[in-house]
Amino acid sequence: MRWDNLAENTTEAGNSALFAADAVTTRTFDTPEFRGITFHEVRARSIVNRVPGASRMPFEWTVNPYRGCSHACVYCFARKTHSYLDLDTGLGFDSQIVVKINAVELLSRHLASPRWHGAHIAMGTNVDCYQRAEGRYRLMPGIITALRDQANPFSILTKGTLILRDLELLKQSAEVTEVGVSVSVGFVDAELWRTVEPGTPSPERRLDVIRALTDNGIGCGVLMAPVIPFLGDSPEQLRATVRAIAASGATSVTPLVLHLRPGAREWFMRWLGRHHPHLVRRYERMYGEGAYAPTWYQRRITRRVHELAAEYGIGPAHRGEARRISAPQAAVPAPDPEGGPGTGPTQLTLL
Repeated sequence: MRWDNLAENTTEAGNSALFAADAVTTRTFDTPEFRGITFHEVRARSIVNRVPGASRMPFEWTVNPYRGCSHACVYCFARKTHSYLDLDTGLGFDSQIVVKINAVELLSRHLASPRWHGAHIAMGTNVDCYQRAEGRYRLMPGIITALRDQANPFSILTKGTLILRDLELLKQSAEVTEVGVSVSVGFVDAELWRTVEPGTPSPERRLDVIRALTDNGIGCGVLMAPVIPFLGDSPEQLRATVRAIAASGATSVTPLVLHLRPGAREWFMRWLGRHHPHLVRRYERMYGEGAYAPTWYQRRITRRVHELAAEYGIGPAHRGEARRISAPQAAVPAPDPEGGPGTGPTQLTLL
């Protein structure tokens, strides 16, 4: 089993035979928001991880306090990371959540090390650090506090409204260092949201988060992702989404087309066959060459979104703004080094 890669010290053993007895505490909570979810508490060996292919990215280092995500987005590239722990990449990814309970301790120690030179740290680049588990484990306040106390620049990408709980900490951090926040809103179609992102707050609630952040002086960009072919890419849908993003006060909008890497591809195609069987053949043709939609299609979507953004008075995140405003908007689709090898990116990706 691969769980010893995550272990630092011995803790109480869980009951599942899947896990190393000296590495994991397994818990369930019989409350409505956590029903059906199992938490596996581990003491990780490290929490600050270098991004594979960092030279092509606007950030080099990440912090991911969780593995697996109850947002249950059917397209999530990070599903593959659960296979490195011998866990299921479908329902297992949605309901078997790894919690690095010593994340704050590890980060504080790392930031205080003389070998650390205060590089930008991106969060939310693998799974959402403001998923439901954060409501119980409350790792992010300690993480943000550690970064604030060291005046270490950081950025956060999220679909979660829970980030507003930490608004005061974000404001304090912005007084001493560069802080960037991006919210992921790929579409505003309520029917599509309910089936493709069933565990997330609604797009409208995410737009409210953007308004609250900007009203409090925290500039917030939007990762318009994923744009889902044949389901969320009509001219009317693109216009409605960009219009809503503009109305929220977002500082920028960056579109990304759906990509389907191994792990996510199988789960998404199974979902597609259940909900939109007439599209299966079209997807097989569109993604027949690999994980990404054809370049011509990606360019068409990007051009149209940028045209709409200009019409509504917002723009794309420029290269010089990436670190300041929305560094995590494009994460390499690879697990942290604790979980196993990654695969080289050919396109910037998302949560």
